[in-house]
Amino acid sequence: MHYRQLGNSDLQVSVIGLGGNTFGPPRLSGEESARCIRRAGELGINFIDTAIRYGEGQSEIHIGQAIAGQRHDWILATKFNLVRLEANESVRERIRRHCDTSLQRLRSDYIDLYQIHFKAPAVPEEEIFSALAELVGEGKVRWIGECNYASWRHASATQVARQHGWPAFVSCQNHYNLLRRHVEHETLPFCRENGVAFLPYFPLAGGFLTDKYTQGQPAPAGTRGAAGSPVVVASRTARNEAIQSQLKDWANARDRTLGELAIAWLLSRAEIASVIAGVSSPEQVEQNARAADWVLTEAQRVEVDAIAAWDGSGQAAEMLVP
Repeated sequence: MHYRQLGNSDLQVSVIGLGGNTFGPPRLSGEESARCIRRAGELGINFIDTAIRYGEGQSEIHIGQAIAGQRHDWILATKFNLVRLEANESVRERIRRHCDTSLQRLRSDYIDLYQIHFKAPAVPEEEIFSALAELVGEGKVRWIGECNYASWRHASATQVARQHGWPAFVSCQNHYNLLRRHVEHETLPFCRENGVAFLPYFPLAGGFLTDKYTQGQPAPAGTRGAAGSPVVVASRTARNEAIQSQLKDWANARDRTLGELAIAWLLSRAEIASVIAGVSSPEQVEQNARAADWVLTEAQRVEVDAIAAWDGSGQAAEMLVP
């Protein structure tokens, strides 16, 4: 396994991570989650990304149970949100309540990377950062990051943090894969220029960017597509199916899977610290881990980019947030 520095932090994360959105209902039980996490640890994966809302609140619980006694072997990232604040609940109170809940569930006294899950345009950045600075000062949080921010919003937030001497975001998490390339316009260049780590979610388009799907055929039984996953449904346009088929053939011709190609292609960008794919089994963990050793040549990357050339279309990011 290979490791990269997470932006301007001191965290060294495995280039293959675990996305915690499959841990808990309706996907994996506690034991099933634990098997995936144990196999990940055996393969050198040390980074897990989850959220307080994943798995109906069970994701963090499953993770905490699985890594009990091995907390220091893992780098844990989770997320809070400011959605539907309760009556008379301040932003500070919400952030602290979510943090304490996550710590309890994770069976930890600190969170390595604490991220705001959704942008909150109506909330002053000062209220968010002052609360996060308190948590960092208390040792409950080591570093902070954001999800679903545009580059201009991240830059504005950074300026607020610097003006007050508060910790700034070290990471940016957003939707990015071979079929969804919007962040290449501004967000990735912004991250590259400012030393911010980029964490792509839906790197496999909910499994559509794997060998399981065949152009023009129904989603295989047991897949997220068969269950009506919004990200798979949105990805299976006629154009994307043609691209997916060509990419699969290209990867298979090199004795690789499409899933490995999708991950290796993302890792060809230095600003990407870790690819955090959700998994359903230890076998999927192993498949993802194999991609860590595939370093695309520049010529290969040019070929793949030509196949997956983006025409600017795609669903709105807000529709496909995990």
